[in-house]
Amino acid sequence: MKLPRPQKLFFIRRRFRALSRPFCDGAFAGPGGDEEEDSRFVATLSSIVRGKKSWRDAFDNPFIASSLTPRRVEKVLIGTLDDCRLALRFFNFLGLHRGFVHSTASFCILVHALAQGGLFWPASSLLQTLLLRELSPRDVFGELLRCYEECGFASSLGFDLLIQGYVQKGRVFDACAVFELAAEHKLLPETRTLSALLSGLVKVRQFPLVVELFDFILSLGISPDVYMYTMIIRSLCETKDFVRAREVISLMEHSGGGLQADIGTYCTLVLGLCKAQEYEVALEYMNEMLESGLCPTEAALSGLIEGLRRKDKIMDAYYWVDRVGKLGVLPNLFVCNGLISSLCKIGKLDQAKSLLDKMRKDSPSPNDVTYTIFIDFFCKKGELESALHFLDDMGKAGIRATVYTYNSLIGGHCRLGNLSTAKSIFCEMTENRLTPTVITYSLLVDGYCKEGEMHEAFRLYHEMTGKGIAPNIYTFTVLISGLCRVNMVDEACKLFDEMVGNVVRAFELFNEMQRRGLVPDTYTYRSLIGGLCLIGKVTEAKDFLDSLCQQHIKLNEMCYGTLLHGFCKEGRLEEAMTTVSEMVERGINVDLLCYAVLIYGILKKHDIKRLLCVLKEMQDLGLRPDSVIYTNMIDAYGKAGKLKEAFGFWDVMITEGCSLNVVTYTVLIDCLCKAGFMDKAELLLKEMLVTNCLPNHVTYGCFLDHLTLTGDMENAVKLHKAMLKGFLANSTTYNMLIRGFCRLAKIQEASELLVEMTANGIFPDCISYSTLIYNYCRRGHLQEAIKLWENMLNMGLKPDTIAYNFLIYGCCVTGNLKKAFELRDDMIRRGVTPNQVTYSNLSHGASFNILP
Repeated sequence: MKLPRPQKLFFIRRRFRALSRPFCDGAFAGPGGDEEEDSRFVATLSSIVRGKKSWRDAFDNPFIASSLTPRRVEKVLIGTLDDCRLALRFFNFLGLHRGFVHSTASFCILVHALAQGGLFWPASSLLQTLLLRELSPRDVFGELLRCYEECGFASSLGFDLLIQGYVQKGRVFDACAVFELAAEHKLLPETRTLSALLSGLVKVRQFPLVVELFDFILSLGISPDVYMYTMIIRSLCETKDFVRAREVISLMEHSGGGLQADIGTYCTLVLGLCKAQEYEVALEYMNEMLESGLCPTEAALSGLIEGLRRKDKIMDAYYWVDRVGKLGVLPNLFVCNGLISSLCKIGKLDQAKSLLDKMRKDSPSPNDVTYTIFIDFFCKKGELESALHFLDDMGKAGIRATVYTYNSLIGGHCRLGNLSTAKSIFCEMTENRLTPTVITYSLLVDGYCKEGEMHEAFRLYHEMTGKGIAPNIYTFTVLISGLCRVNMVDEACKLFDEMVGNVVRAFELFNEMQRRGLVPDTYTYRSLIGGLCLIGKVTEAKDFLDSLCQQHIKLNEMCYGTLLHGFCKEGRLEEAMTTVSEMVERGINVDLLCYAVLIYGILKKHDIKRLLCVLKEMQDLGLRPDSVIYTNMIDAYGKAGKLKEAFGFWDVMITEGCSLNVVTYTVLIDCLCKAGFMDKAELLLKEMLVTNCLPNHVTYGCFLDHLTLTGDMENAVKLHKAMLKGFLANSTTYNMLIRGFCRLAKIQEASELLVEMTANGIFPDCISYSTLIYNYCRRGHLQEAIKLWENMLNMGLKPDTIAYNFLIYGCCVTGNLKKAFELRDDMIRRGVTPNQVTYSNLSHGASFNILP
């Protein structure tokens, strides 16, 4: 089928319409004085260049040094075109040793000469230097064209090198514009240049533009090579135009150039179809490829097998692995492991073992995940002997068991009640220097709870938390269920406080306690109220509290205080005040803690009138604000820029005899630093030292924060060194320095701080890496950002939503949308919730990659 061939590259013409303006003719570098004088000087220069005299000595002559002009240098270069190596030496000598600034024309003359002489590397290097001047593509092409025509060069390869140069710099749209301009002047690039251009567009996912550019190439009568066909087929697959992709393959095979669809062509098509989830069509092409005597690549086979597996066509996937495996090709390790896992889940153990045997004979070799899949399968079936057999095979293969392997074995033994064996495996695991996870401990805790051995279950629980391993919902569930089973209600209630992160489950257990006739106390109720408030369900918490009151259940001030905190945190001050009134009506004592929470809410609303009323009410009740309340008031007014009022509370605090602690001093110092009153902040610091109230890392951090924000990095570094000596530096203070250097675009200095931190025994946190990643991304240095990201993960740090958003943003602005979506998927896998910024970045990135 004949393909449509547009006569103009419409996307590019719309984007670069200004590039089509006619170029102005004229002498090189403009007028330069008397022609006869020029000729004499150029002749002198030429004799120096071709002579044996030292260039350095000759150009030390004041007359020659002062008479050098870009135009005269251009003429010397034109006069040495017969020896382009000599011309290049002269050009470099002036630029490197004399600091001479060459004209664009000099660059272009030399590029053409070198390209014509087959010296492509130095010609490309010259163009890369020229492109650093940030000239418009129109200007560079215009000068290159003028030099080409006026000097009568026989080779047009200089234009090819210009297109390739723009592609190498990542300026693919500029490369497209130069190609169109060259085509208008009947200067057609070589196919390898056009292949590089198409490849550059594919890398930035400009697939519609690749299709349009390919049609433009055909309209010029240029015969594409196999690589160009592969690029267009991939682009058509990405845009899901599979009918056109098949037409292109047909065109290639019937073009008369002897081109045939090769492995690359077929595999590109198969991968594209798999990405679009068109697996049936992909299978047809895979079959056609095999019948043509071609063997698919690992990537194409992996894409097909993984797609079939995710569609639950497990046996179809295995059939193709078996068929292609006979040709010596297997999917990658990730896909093989996934298929083995799926085969085990549907009970096809023989096929899973057969695939394992193939992996042992060929690549990819099985890894710890492969063996763990089998071990886990047998443990869940209760066939522990078979599981141990695979563990033995794993050891013989030189593969070390991981924590996941041990978890499977521990879980298997616990399910069968073999607690002593499970404990032995746990000990073996720790002896092998493997760190138990929350799953490891939870499996053991569950086993002991089911056997009624609550003492041992809690010993493991405390051991786990003591090691900094946070329990999950499963841990709490098995513990509380175990406690309820043995009627240990008090202990079950205490666990509610740690269960508030999962309120639904907490209420289920609350109902279970009531069904068993166990009577909850105020400790339980407070935990449930706090749990609801924690997840933003303050209204439901109030309803729950009211329902308890209707049942004549007496609650204490701590239950009400928890509800008050929930209202104040959400800014619902009126409801908080109403709750206080209800406390009084119900005979509940409104203590100092409740007033502290209420004042916290009032300060958030900046309601001065109400604050004074509450303070007066406290005074009438004989309650005096403590240092915490005064510090909160100082902090709130200071952050609002009302330093006069903040100092007023400071004075009242002193008058009332409240002790000034390091927190109070630090709060006021922070406000002064942020307002720019550094002298007063330093006076307060001296007062702290005099009163023996020693500043801490937060206090000094206020000064450090100010210095980095104002760009005074010299003094910031000095202060930080002093903090290091006093053991007051930490990841937060280093993060301030990193931020400060990044604000000044000193990324190298900021990066070096990561190494310094580790050397000083302080480990970078997520913010340390995120700050650097963001600054690399905003400058377009995506590879450096990705390296930092990988380092962060290798350090065991868990990226948060902000960190993911920074890197996704970087991927989107550099056109790497595939990586951006992979990061989004990784977020979800790791339990990090994407937010509006995440999807906004992806949306803008997708738009950028679709539009020209």
